[in-house]
Amino acid sequence: MRQVLVLGAFLAFAPATGALAQQAGDPAAGQRVFNQCMACHTIQQGQPNRVGPNLHGVIGRKAGSVEGFRYSANLKQLGEGGHTWNEETLRPYLQNPKAVAPQGIMAFPGIRNETQLNDVIAYVKQASGGGQ
Repeated sequence: MRQVLVLGAFLAFAPATGALAQQAGDPAAGQRVFNQCMACHTIQQGQPNRVGPNLHGVIGRKAGSVEGFRYSANLKQLGEGGHTWNEETLRPYLQNPKAVAPQGIMAFPGIRNETQLNDVIAYVKQASGGGQ
């Protein structure tokens, strides 16, 4: 009976730890994925905004809050409602920006590949100063 309980406990936690490992991502691979974002965004501190805002410091930042950037009303409302960018909130936005901000101006269709999504989030976290 004890072996069944131990096995049950292991199986209960195995999917959770596997999901965390899967979401860890590879920042080096994520940098390659981020290349498609560079048409509109910069990520290094001090670089200018482009069509999209500079993403340095995006992890932990309130949505719609880069000084001097003109955001859509959707992103301003998200920020005013307390929406803060982190791994959990970036994931649905990067998968389908229009699902999070339906009237947003970001034309990016989203990243459907789960590995690429994990990798780009790992890169953004590291490169934007949020990975320390």
